[in-house]
Amino acid sequence: MQDQIIDSITQDLPIDTSFLSSINLAEYLPVIIGGFTKLLIFIAGLYFGFQAIIKITNILKTLLNKQKFDKTLTGFLTSIVANILKVLLVLSLVTYIGIPTTSFVAILGAAGLAIGMALSGTLQNFAGGAMLLAFRPFKVGDYVELSGYSGTVAEIQIFNTILTTPDNKKIIIPNAECSSSSMVNFSALGKRRVDFTVGIGYDDSIDTAKEVLQKIADSDSRIINKKETLIAVSELGASSVDLAFRVWVQGDDYWDVKFDFTETIKKEFDKAGVSFPFPQQDIHLYNKTT
Repeated sequence: MQDQIIDSITQDLPIDTSFLSSINLAEYLPVIIGGFTKLLIFIAGLYFGFQAIIKITNILKTLLNKQKFDKTLTGFLTSIVANILKVLLVLSLVTYIGIPTTSFVAILGAAGLAIGMALSGTLQNFAGGAMLLAFRPFKVGDYVELSGYSGTVAEIQIFNTILTTPDNKKIIIPNAECSSSSMVNFSALGKRRVDFTVGIGYDDSIDTAKEVLQKIADSDSRIINKKETLIAVSELGASSVDLAFRVWVQGDDYWDVKFDFTETIKKEFDKAGVSFPFPQQDIHLYNKTT
């Protein structure tokens, strides 16, 4: 039967295929089936293993959050655990399909230099993440400016730091950039100063404008350190007298106060009869007679 199958396959081949008749297909069939089965198990193991790792890390994150563990460390630790479990899973499956672990490690060791050069950026990101956790220039929940982006720190992972912007964008920044470039932490000191520049007309009363601004600052409970509120003439502009108006607030109230006061200043100045001048030019005409 086997010879008939071989003859039907090879009868049109222009080469000598007599050696195929000596192959015992029944002898190699279990090996082929076994190899194919192991391959399927390997693929299925990877899929279900990765799904299980995701569930394990989510459970770990939930437990750490319930224990009120530091949110900055929570994201970093769960990221490390996930990566370690993935490596162990791959090594276990590789061993199962018949590749000796020692040989596998030896191959990785021999390719270590090439892998290290190829992953130099990744290793720098890992080192950068360790530096961020060690020195704590910012933590989860802080509003920061990193690499030209501003947002709230949502998570510090093993390789990346994730920010969320006020308009709900997700920004992923490599840790190497976070640890090596300049940054601004708006939340580190707890309070922030809100600066306004208010222009009034040259015909308006500076004292009246100052009284209105002082009243606005005194009547708002979100203003802290009210003795440090500054209201002063900062510049005599081309078409306006500019007043510097500076108040101190908690970091979380910064934008609310910024927007509310901008509207309130306009309304209160209108009530007090203080104007906001438009840019203007004086044109002088000379009548030349000949």
